[in-house]
Amino acid sequence: MTTSRGTEAGELESVEVVDAELVDDEDLLPATVPAAPPAARPVVDRHTVLYPGQALPTEAEAPRYTRRDYEVSPETARRLEDESAPDNTDRNYRNQRRLFREWCESMGRIAHPCTTATYVEYCAHLIAREMAPNTISTYLSAVRTWMPDDQKPGTGMARGLLREYRKRWSRRNRVRKAPAITAAMARAMVDTCDLRHPIGLRDRFVLLVGRKALNRRIELANLTVEDLTVEDGGVAQWVAYSKTDQEAHGEDTWVPADADDPRYDPVEATRDWLNCLHRLGAGTGPVLRALTVAGTLQSRATATVRGDFVTGDAVNDWIRGRAYAADLSNWQDITAHGLRRGGAQEIADAGGDPTKQGRWKEGSATVKKEYLDRAQSRAENPWHQVAQQRRAAGQQ
Repeated sequence: MTTSRGTEAGELESVEVVDAELVDDEDLLPATVPAAPPAARPVVDRHTVLYPGQALPTEAEAPRYTRRDYEVSPETARRLEDESAPDNTDRNYRNQRRLFREWCESMGRIAHPCTTATYVEYCAHLIAREMAPNTISTYLSAVRTWMPDDQKPGTGMARGLLREYRKRWSRRNRVRKAPAITAAMARAMVDTCDLRHPIGLRDRFVLLVGRKALNRRIELANLTVEDLTVEDGGVAQWVAYSKTDQEAHGEDTWVPADADDPRYDPVEATRDWLNCLHRLGAGTGPVLRALTVAGTLQSRATATVRGDFVTGDAVNDWIRGRAYAADLSNWQDITAHGLRRGGAQEIADAGGDPTKQGRWKEGSATVKKEYLDRAQSRAENPWHQVAQQRRAAGQQ
């Protein structure tokens, strides 16, 4: 199409116009410029350490994880389950964490990771239930160790609450401890053991070796035949791991022979029981085995994940049964822990320190308070001086 327009001189100038189609405004698309990628955000926290001149790490440099990076193999999963399930502490912690999750759900709170306020409120909840202070402390420990390392709740306020509650609790309650099994009590219990029967040989071994080695019940339950070395002068017992050795470094404990009477000698007791196990076809594996009334190995086909290993509760039952058979007045209160307490107290009363023999940590407050201080207090009791004066006066 051609049109004309005026010029400054008044002349008309022909101008060529190209035909074009009119379109709606909404169909007009402006030219787009690719947006610049957002700047990579730095990734730092209070643990970041930068060398001089080093650039801040950014999200762009972070690895891109896939599901593969988070999965473990079926074999590893089974191993994790098998290794954790038998441990009493792990089992208790799992139960305590479950209770915490349920409480958080009922209160509309987030359980993992929890805030310090939730942690303190849970402490107050346990106190309101009038649980024992040591039990509350265990529950709180189970919760706190469950949290990620960098998101653990503060403990100051909860500790303050528990400290004041402990004072009130101590005024109202006195914790009852398992009675110590003295040497005389242990011998009376051994006397109930029929040494012609496997059950009698097993229980005699537990009583004599457990008391001299100051074993915890789970240490006894976890012993294997390979952990024992019998010599004429005593028995070397390898404790693969214990309450104070969670990393399983292991430790040797020596149980000396008792030459006074073979019936009460831990060396003879160990030899007799190991020979019995060999005759039963159990010359390797767990030392303590579940037995039938007839004295044969009990079938463990339907046992728990511990397999042929007995539980600490089973060891308790054996010890309590022997206390009952010996007609001890407090038989119902006696547990396997009484072997450990009785042995440690006898060492302390003789002026020794049971710390190493019992695999306590060096400088243990428990040993000092429960055994050493108690022995010293009794030895220095002023009534001993009164008795000495009376004997001296009677001799004159």
